[in-house]
Amino acid sequence: MRIPWPRVVMPYFLPLVLMGACIGGTLWAQGLTVTGQVTILGVGGKTKHLDQPEVVVWLTPINGLAARTTAWPGPPERRIQRIIQNHKQFVPHMVIVPVGGEVEFPNLDPLFHNVFSLFEGKRFDLGLYEAGSTRTVKFDRAGVCYIFCNIHPEMGAVVIVLGTPYSAISDTNGKITIPGVLPGRYRMDLWSEKASPDELKSLGRIVTIDENAVSLGRIQLSGSNPFLEQHLNKYGKPYDSLAPSDPIYGRP
Repeated sequence: MRIPWPRVVMPYFLPLVLMGACIGGTLWAQGLTVTGQVTILGVGGKTKHLDQPEVVVWLTPINGLAARTTAWPGPPERRIQRIIQNHKQFVPHMVIVPVGGEVEFPNLDPLFHNVFSLFEGKRFDLGLYEAGSTRTVKFDRAGVCYIFCNIHPEMGAVVIVLGTPYSAISDTNGKITIPGVLPGRYRMDLWSEKASPDELKSLGRIVTIDENAVSLGRIQLSGSNPFLEQHLNKYGKPYDSLAPSDPIYGRP
């Protein structure tokens, strides 16, 4: 339950909020744009074409830099993301939110959906909800959260919850662009549903960002770890192949 702030403190609290937003925006504008190039190898070691954004890269400040970094600078709308359900697909497939951020799950299909997750300590079940309605989830722990629909096993998405504002998802050409990075030393980490945990750990490293060093270089993944193509429903059981044709799952 949310407890509203007493009205008497609002005149004093509001200027602090505005000042914090201005400071965060200023640091964001003064930061550097860091870039990188991701390559995923397919069968036979050949470069795989990225049909959709697949790799997340983030920079975590180390040493004294963390004290000069605001909690989440940049546009405030980055704290709220949206994954729509349309044509029995989650769009986009992958989003990044800060710890404490929210994701909206509007249903644009003319049928019911049941969004759920059992991963990374963020277990939720939004239940059946009809076309034109939406549900929202707050993500309060860092980690990777796989999202599924309990009715349609072909639907899958990923929410990456981070404690650093310096992050980006690769585009379909494999390019990474992280804006607003303050000069300093960082721990670079990455995640891809196509790579094993051991491979991802081996690719993490310490980087120094300044005006003369804004490139993360080329990052190569083997693509040996397929996405969870076979997963269980929210009850931990195999999907019933007849369930989607049941009248309860049709048009509301």
